[in-house]
Amino acid sequence: MADESASTPPATPEGRSAPKINTKVAHPARIYDYYLGGKDNFPADREAAEKMISATRGGVRAGARQNRAFLVRAVRALTEAGITQFLDIGTGIPTSPNVHEVARQAVPDARVAYVDNDPIVLVHARALMTGTGGTSIIQADLREPDAILEDPQTRATIDFDRPVGVLLVAVLQFFTEGDDPHGLVRRLLAAVPSGSHLVISHYTADFNPAAATRGAVSAYDKATAPLVPRGREEVGRFFTGLDMLEPGVVQASQWRPDGPVPDIPGGHPWVWAGAGVKP
Repeated sequence: MADESASTPPATPEGRSAPKINTKVAHPARIYDYYLGGKDNFPADREAAEKMISATRGGVRAGARQNRAFLVRAVRALTEAGITQFLDIGTGIPTSPNVHEVARQAVPDARVAYVDNDPIVLVHARALMTGTGGTSIIQADLREPDAILEDPQTRATIDFDRPVGVLLVAVLQFFTEGDDPHGLVRRLLAAVPSGSHLVISHYTADFNPAAATRGAVSAYDKATAPLVPRGREEVGRFFTGLDMLEPGVVQASQWRPDGPVPDIPGGHPWVWAGAGVKP
């Protein structure tokens, strides 16, 4: 496990001092890392994660694994559709295989621009990508989409005159309606050309007992972002104007599974997922 006292990461490979990390407040990226069995998390993250695990009777851990597997399948599907560059917003702490690793199994020169608002993600991602061409990582927040789209590193990685795979995997669930998440997605889609794809997964309470949902939401009360469940119809609205890829918006484990769909502890699906293409 990470040492809570190590709040200032080492300098980046470029020699810049990395931003200071607030280890006393739980962050969704580090909570997710804990769900997946990672070690890049702190006591505050583990406390929130354990509360969520208890509320979901362990289902969130299976859901996190299924969500990660969905991301891998979706990236493969996009490369099959001809996508060679990806904008991965809310990338999280690197977990193999990463987007560029999956994409390059089919497209050796695939390019990936990673974006996250947690400085610890940048430290790990930069270390991982040292010597890896065609990738970039910036610290930015989806609440300011123009800062992402106009960043010099993003522009050096992504050619916005060609189709882009925009990945928002387990991200939008941390945005309230006051943040206008649907408007943020529209802004991203306005910046990419016809043929671009949008991939989304999102936490839902559609199948869950009310008590479990309350417990899950309260687990993020002290985190840097709240947990906002959305129903299938609300998640589907993010794809307004797009042509949906089959099978549409479904449970993440059922989106083009590689094999039998695994059981979820507690018996309740937790994530809606889908992908669409801009006409």
